[in-house]
Amino acid sequence: MKVTSHPSGDTGNFAFTAENETRAKAIIGRYPAGRQASAVLALLDLAQRQNGGWLPKEAIEYVAEMLEMAPIRAHEIATFYTMFNLRPVGKHLIQVCRTTPCWLRGAADLTRVCQEKLGVGLHENTDDGLFTVVEVECLGACANAPMVQINDDYYEDLTPQRMAEIIDDLRAGRDVPVGSQTGRQGSAPAGGPKTLTEVPQETGGGTEKA
Repeated sequence: MKVTSHPSGDTGNFAFTAENETRAKAIIGRYPAGRQASAVLALLDLAQRQNGGWLPKEAIEYVAEMLEMAPIRAHEIATFYTMFNLRPVGKHLIQVCRTTPCWLRGAADLTRVCQEKLGVGLHENTDDGLFTVVEVECLGACANAPMVQINDDYYEDLTPQRMAEIIDDLRAGRDVPVGSQTGRQGSAPAGGPKTLTEVPQETGGGTEKA
């Protein structure tokens, strides 16, 4: 299997850092000889992370050459999956889930607050390069709707007011707690568990309540 450190062709100036090239080789090594194209999703993700959250043409074709794929095949994959961004995005990519559970719980209000507070439309970047807002389909946290994903983290049980506060905190460089914004444990019912509220403990003579 061939892995090119400094590819020829029109892949421009993009190249993996030494650290990411080592990671890429390790990923490729998981697949049998002749099947290295199976690593394309992982390598495109690695390239996007290295390039500030988006994939230029040069990065896509760099990955294709590394995997000995036709460039068009890598472009087909990069343009099919919405997780890949084909133009620059802000440091904080806010993805508002708009599928039915989140929509019923106020996702449209979250989008409105983001756009009004940041002064951008969907898929637009703020002038300072900090934020981009997009709408996406189900992110799988339906029980804690409405929610957004910001970069790799989920923020759940949101209200418009809390969404605005999160934007303020991110802009100021403050840490924001991930997960439920109401303190809910996992996907437990709002207000706390309703059943199994006592944990039994085994004793020598039987079971006692904690």
